[in-house]
Amino acid sequence: MASNMDREMILADFQACTGIENIDEAITLLEQNNWDLVAAINGVIPQENGILQSEYGVETLHGPAYGPSSHSAAASSAPSSSSAFRHVVPSRQIVERQPRMLDFRVEYRDRNVDVVLEDSSSVGDIKHILENELQIPASKMLLKGWKTGDVDDSTVLKSLHLPKNNSLYVLTPDLPPPSSSHSGALQESLNQNFMLIVTHREVQREYNLNFSGSSTIQEVKRNVYDLTSIPVRHQLWEGWPPSATDDSMTLAASGLTFPCHRLTVGRRSSPVQTREQSEEQCTDVHMVSDSDGDDFEDATEFGVDDGEMFGVASSALRKSPMMPENAENEGDALLQFTAEFSSRYGDCHPVYFIGSLEAAFQEAFYGKARDRKLLAIYLHHDESVLTNVFCSQMLCAESIVSYLSQNFITWAWDMTKEANRARFLTMCTRHFGSVVAQTIRTQKTDQFPLFLIIMGKRSSNEVLNVIQGNTTVDELMMRLMAAMEIFSAQQQEDIKDEDEREARENVKREQDEAYRISLEADRAKREAQEREMAEQFRLEQIRKEQEEEREAIRLSLEQSLPPEPKEESTESVSKLRIRTPSGEFFERRFLASSKLQVVFDFVASKGYPWEEYKLLGTFPRRDVSKYTFQE
Repeated sequence: MASNMDREMILADFQACTGIENIDEAITLLEQNNWDLVAAINGVIPQENGILQSEYGVETLHGPAYGPSSHSAAASSAPSSSSAFRHVVPSRQIVERQPRMLDFRVEYRDRNVDVVLEDSSSVGDIKHILENELQIPASKMLLKGWKTGDVDDSTVLKSLHLPKNNSLYVLTPDLPPPSSSHSGALQESLNQNFMLIVTHREVQREYNLNFSGSSTIQEVKRNVYDLTSIPVRHQLWEGWPPSATDDSMTLAASGLTFPCHRLTVGRRSSPVQTREQSEEQCTDVHMVSDSDGDDFEDATEFGVDDGEMFGVASSALRKSPMMPENAENEGDALLQFTAEFSSRYGDCHPVYFIGSLEAAFQEAFYGKARDRKLLAIYLHHDESVLTNVFCSQMLCAESIVSYLSQNFITWAWDMTKEANRARFLTMCTRHFGSVVAQTIRTQKTDQFPLFLIIMGKRSSNEVLNVIQGNTTVDELMMRLMAAMEIFSAQQQEDIKDEDEREARENVKREQDEAYRISLEADRAKREAQEREMAEQFRLEQIRKEQEEEREAIRLSLEQSLPPEPKEESTESVSKLRIRTPSGEFFERRFLASSKLQVVFDFVASKGYPWEEYKLLGTFPRRDVSKYTFQE
């Protein structure tokens, strides 16, 4: 069993030989080779003709040999290291190596296909070979079992740092199952969800975990590591079926009891050597490991103090809070939450709404019916054991992120600090009522994180679902889709009501406009009539005034006329007979000595002023009026 001090030295030697600076990657490669330094180096830099070999901890390189016998020389040349292995810089002969060959055993239903490829090939090359062997289109294949997670067809195998021997399996969800009942049952199991009830032996605590049948045993162990803090290599299991012999095996093929299976996990005891013991035994190195996985274990497994890890202070490893305590501005708090979430879990995460909860309501519920969305409220809690798994594997899954961005407004809050928790419960009571607030208040820390699905329904906000952190990607997606179905039905009703209301409002607007136009026409007509009447009245007034003036003139002329002479007058008298335009005749006697103006005044006194009428003689016919001014 290699001690913790030995592993530090092996890690340093491995990084110096391979040039790999990433500590996690280097430890993963050493874990895959049970901390056998030579095997790990050969896995990364394969050699020809036994350039680098190992026997009982002795290395042989073209050049001087380094082993137990040369330890003193190595120590004198490198006093800072007590390792039996010296830093070796690869020569040009090592760098210019032949392509590395990788062996793959691919499982598809009841068949196994062996594939051998160079590490410079891509994942798509494996699919093309399988297409010829299995007679399945490459576009219909899902190649699973990669320890680094899902990869695409363009991924180069060398970039995955795979060991020489690998096990994969093929899924074809778009193809109908074969007629064989066994293959059909396996395919059906891959699509089923298994409930694993895992008991943590040391603390006597149970975890109910949901996994799809296509998940691997390795994925289960990694999730349990997030929950229990027991590294995969130190997990001691009870309850796995005898057929579950390989961590890359799917749950559907492992023989688990469906739908529920009980397992027990504990920490495997492993003696920890002191630094003095490591230095005493450094001349006899046995790189033996009981590793069962690829996870990076705690710093204490390498003999490093809790406060320091490879020279990095523990304060640098401490997580920053997701949200400041007692933040006055919710928008600023959400900005810090988004930045911290991205730094922890990457940039592929839901787009969190930056602003207050009221603003999120306004954005989600109070637009046009066609533009409304569901509101998803993510409640984070750093002290929950489920938070890391939920965020990294479910909330940041591309399918979940895409579905949320298309159909939801996502708002977040951190419940870790008591002040922030109390503030959210106050907001919750105001917007959702005391029942929902009490439900959230009674949630235990280990039940977080929570995902609340809110739908705006007319004048109230309805909580459709409260999703706890103990779920799977498939279950989370199903519950989101179920909420979306309810919302879509309500949205269609709202759209119908809104269209009918807009149609009614349009008819009313048209009627109002027609009425307004009619009123305008009536008012214009009335004003025209009023103007006409006013003009008629004015003209009538003028006419009356003129008539009154004429009458006054007529009376004045009539009064000013000299008396009509009598017939028996001794003076010479002329009797004039005057016919008016209307055919009426006037007769009057005038003194021959009277002026012609007296005749005109007499005619004017009868209503025929000389300014408007002419006085004509009959024989000879002549205009008598022109003689007026001559006299």
